[in-house]
Amino acid sequence: MTQVDDPVLGTGEQLLTGRRDIERVQRRTVRTLLTSQMCGGIGLVAGYSVTALLADDITGSKTLAGLAAACLSIGAAIASFPLARMMARSGRRPGLRTGYVLASVGAFLAVVAAITRQFLFLPFGVALIGIGNATNMATRYAAADLAKPERRAQTIGLVVAATSIGSGFGSLVSLSVFDPIGRSFGLPDYAGSFLAGALLFLVAAAIVEIRLRPDPLVLAGGVGNDGKDTRLPFRAALRLILANPKARLAVLAMMVSQATMVGTMTLTPLHMNDGGQSKGAISIMLFSHILGMYALSPLVGRLADQVGRYPMLVISGVLCAAGALWAGFTPPEGFIGITGGQTVIGLAWCFGIIAASGLLTEAFPVEQSASVQGAGDMCMMAFGAVAGISAGAIVSYRSYLDLNLAAAMLGVVLVLGVLFTVVATARGGQRGQSVFAVTPTPGH
Repeated sequence: MTQVDDPVLGTGEQLLTGRRDIERVQRRTVRTLLTSQMCGGIGLVAGYSVTALLADDITGSKTLAGLAAACLSIGAAIASFPLARMMARSGRRPGLRTGYVLASVGAFLAVVAAITRQFLFLPFGVALIGIGNATNMATRYAAADLAKPERRAQTIGLVVAATSIGSGFGSLVSLSVFDPIGRSFGLPDYAGSFLAGALLFLVAAAIVEIRLRPDPLVLAGGVGNDGKDTRLPFRAALRLILANPKARLAVLAMMVSQATMVGTMTLTPLHMNDGGQSKGAISIMLFSHILGMYALSPLVGRLADQVGRYPMLVISGVLCAAGALWAGFTPPEGFIGITGGQTVIGLAWCFGIIAASGLLTEAFPVEQSASVQGAGDMCMMAFGAVAGISAGAIVSYRSYLDLNLAAAMLGVVLVLGVLFTVVATARGGQRGQSVFAVTPTPGH
């Protein structure tokens, strides 16, 4: 057998050993991220599921309740790119650790809001919790740093699936377990949920700090060596995205997926409450919605790798429109219709985020990936924040149906965006079949 030498890694035997070491590190990385995601998911949803309820309880205003809930996306949008720059400079571990610690501080501020009945503490606290949301989302890229190109979306889907356990559990126990425990210690309504979230964010930070070694982005070569700074300014990263058809579509898909999910979910608990539905029914709806978002993510990731990113994005847009229409045309007392529609919207988010994340990651070399991913997430979270803020005003001045009709229109926009990209790429010289194939960028 002929031995192949590599000028950097050495002989063929050394090269094989290096690949095995990377696979071992990748397995450890994925296990670590799965664990931290579970804790971070519980912490995030435990607080977020009661944000609008606490805001409405303090102020009596649906508009302010929507604003408080939207602060989760605002905080995530503001933090996404700075966290990505931190990762591009120092690696995934410092960025993830910092994000979880700041989220814990935000959850403690929300506890203060519940105790003092001062609304101002709540949006600031929820905005910091939003940094935890951005951190949770960034873990999907950390999982992809060392993944093989043909398994990249599947790996992203696996880590995203861990959030189903954490977030699903958090949605079930927030009002039924954490909140009663808090009241047993003399805390007011909803404070127990935020306190549990604060502690769980700290646990997630500790897991990342202790277990995420070696750092996957550093090992993949995405952090500058020999003093070279691989960080990109936001404008430079955004220009790269706008100049790349795959990246443009990926960011559009992430924006649509996030906006429809955040926009409709922000006011759904209040809509059900207005219909006389119980807190238990609201908890079940949240749990079902979160299952739609995360439970099938490994399967969706595998399909995205095998069938292609673009068909998954078309399915995302169709599901988004169907779920929004189902929930929107259901009266507020209709548990099955609202829960079913929100579950379908969650599934649309799953298809869109996983396929788009794989598409964005493969569009650029590794030294640009962290900055570009951060810029994409910033656009996604910002659009979600706009949707969340708008949701309160739309429901206050129009109706819950109009909110869902707007979400359905976004789903149609995504389908048209995929078709436009396919046609434009085909006119650029590629055949339609190759457009739908998963073709990794050289260097990956």
